[in-house]
Amino acid sequence: MRRTAARLADGREIIYFDDTPGAPARVAADTRDLPPAESTSQIRRDPLTGEWVVIAAHRQTRTYKPPAGLCPLCPSVPDQPTEVPEASYDVVVFENRFPSLAQHAVGEFEPGLVPRAPGVGRCEVVCFTDDHNVSFGQLSPARVRTIVDVWADRTAALSALPGVEQVFPFENRGDEIGVTLSHPHGQIYGYPFVTPRTEKMLAVAQARGGPILGDVLAHEQADGSRIVASSEHWTAYVPAAARWPIEVYLVPHRHVPDLPALTSAERDDFASLYLTVLGKLDGLYDRELPYIAAWHQAPVSVGREFAWLHLEVFSTLRTADKLKYLAGSESGMAVWINDVTPEDQAARLRAAPTRYGG
Repeated sequence: MRRTAARLADGREIIYFDDTPGAPARVAADTRDLPPAESTSQIRRDPLTGEWVVIAAHRQTRTYKPPAGLCPLCPSVPDQPTEVPEASYDVVVFENRFPSLAQHAVGEFEPGLVPRAPGVGRCEVVCFTDDHNVSFGQLSPARVRTIVDVWADRTAALSALPGVEQVFPFENRGDEIGVTLSHPHGQIYGYPFVTPRTEKMLAVAQARGGPILGDVLAHEQADGSRIVASSEHWTAYVPAAARWPIEVYLVPHRHVPDLPALTSAERDDFASLYLTVLGKLDGLYDRELPYIAAWHQAPVSVGREFAWLHLEVFSTLRTADKLKYLAGSESGMAVWINDVTPEDQAARLRAAPTRYGG
């Protein structure tokens, strides 16, 4: 994989990751007339829960569902420059033009009942391919392997930035999830705090005296009823206390804290298994399933010995044409009610055809 870093017209970083032999040198300049990148993002701590909330009002003007011919994530063409100056690319990463968190966020820390601080961090966009009309599940195993390397590269890079305490790669797919750009892409957030979900998981593991996910994985492998697919280095299963009508965890068999810690063999193996799982998810209702794919990895500086890397993929779709809404119990009290048993979820996914061939 060849890595080439450059700058966009407003100073944001863009990095090309090429896995195609003979890919052209990445020398195209961004010809747009853009103002310097700015961010008024702020974080505020809720005094009732102790959780940080990001306030990013400048994001109201971000691009919203443009027609395919005006997609800002496609390669640039004459007279229509986009976020990617090149005429083609394999995988590309760039700083978000409308970031929730940024290294150049302005402001000062303000103590008090509701502490406030500038939203220092980093938000990046990861374009998986220059083909606007495919999905992640249609990519080749070799391309998915490249993307794993990109996630690992960016995790290491963002972890080294001032103020970043946790790195979160994720993908949102589908209108039902709220996606505003349909080009196959994901994002990476570098948070200036440890997220509430991670804090809770670390606290449970610490109280138990070790990374509890290892015990859960062993239990799922012994039980077998919730396993969707498995390979030499990974197991995909529906968690026994699944919150969502469709929810799958992909867990490495070895205790590793984050993506950079994966071996080459584990990365190869993940690429193959993940495509199988995505194929089954899309085959379940014979349509592209709306989903969120969320990497859970260790924070930068705390609790790393208690964290066990895993990918969580979940969907709001509870039938072929009905959505699971987060209503009173879920949104008001964070008590989840699932209309499908995890065992039935897993059985349906095991029996589902693999839509793209796995």
